[in-house]
Amino acid sequence: MHTFDDIIPPSRRKETESISNNHGKEPRHRSRFPYLTLIIVVMIIAASIGALFYFSSAKIEITPNTISAAVQNSFTANKSGGNLPFEIITAQKTATQGVAGSGTKTVNSSASGTITIYNTQTKAQKLIANTRFATAAGLVFRIHSAVTVPSGTSAKPGSVTAKVFADQVGSSYNVGPTSFTVPGFAGTPQASQVYARSSTAMTGGSSGSVPVVDSATEEKTKNALIAALGPDLASSIQTQVPPGYILLPGAATTTYEELAPTPSETTGQVDVKEQGTITAVVFPNAALASGIASSIAGLGYHDEPLSIASTNDLLLKAASMPGLDASSFSFTLSGTVQLIYTVDSARIAAAVAGETRSAAEVALTNYPEIKRAIITLRPFWRQAFPQDPSSISIVVTAAH
Repeated sequence: MHTFDDIIPPSRRKETESISNNHGKEPRHRSRFPYLTLIIVVMIIAASIGALFYFSSAKIEITPNTISAAVQNSFTANKSGGNLPFEIITAQKTATQGVAGSGTKTVNSSASGTITIYNTQTKAQKLIANTRFATAAGLVFRIHSAVTVPSGTSAKPGSVTAKVFADQVGSSYNVGPTSFTVPGFAGTPQASQVYARSSTAMTGGSSGSVPVVDSATEEKTKNALIAALGPDLASSIQTQVPPGYILLPGAATTTYEELAPTPSETTGQVDVKEQGTITAVVFPNAALASGIASSIAGLGYHDEPLSIASTNDLLLKAASMPGLDASSFSFTLSGTVQLIYTVDSARIAAAVAGETRSAAEVALTNYPEIKRAIITLRPFWRQAFPQDPSSISIVVTAAH
């Protein structure tokens, strides 16, 4: 006999059977917490945050301010220093061309060239005319004019350039760049404190019969050699400009000297030679830029560091170029100059260190050398610069 409770709906029979079959046993599958997934997510988040801090940065990209102005003023530079110092540099080149010979002639000429005399004493050294300079091989050259070599130190000797002439005629004195001592100082402290060097060869020394060419051919060849030497000398003098100095258009003069012809390696030909020497006056870029800015009325310049961007539109004129022993040089400048303010990266970094972005933006407006500044702070939530200025990157872009 069945009671009402014994009647089980079909929908619950399988559930009842399942419970009955598993009575007294643990379930085969237990749901578990996804620890592995959680660990991976935490690691990814931590790595992302670490990367943000690792690649964090504080950078200011600065475009320097520029000034463009017309110049028409006179200036005086001093060899010994002062607000506007100057230096004299030289370069020398020789060009050769073979032509048909027309005979021989007897010559006796002395070699000559340019040397730089150095002085490491704390006082200037005067050298009289005909002071001797000797090579290691004993060849003697002399200066024909007195010079005064400025004082200096072992690290930075005083120096002056001078032309020397061989003590005897002949080609044996046509020596290449070399060092010189001053025989007159032998046995004295000056023997090691005053010395000289040449950067170009001594040329022009000859003795005996030398080949010649007819005058018309020689003149034509000479003009061709001079035309070839001009650009070569202009390029060469640029390599002699010291770092931080500037050479202006009009600040260089070139002289040419015809050297004695020599027999060519080609039979029946003569090597015609022309030597060119270019001498230029150069100025420290920053000092000249400051001098120009100070001379322009109404510019509002207050001794901030500047540099000249280009010399193309400036022209230097002088009654005469300074000699090797000149102590001062007067000249005029005319044209248009573009001056660029010099950005002191350390000063800018120190000014914004520890400041908020908004405070830094205000501070940067007080610097006349800054035309535009772009601040970059990473990660994105950083709103202040590091306290350490060395952690701040200052990038100066090209002025436009």
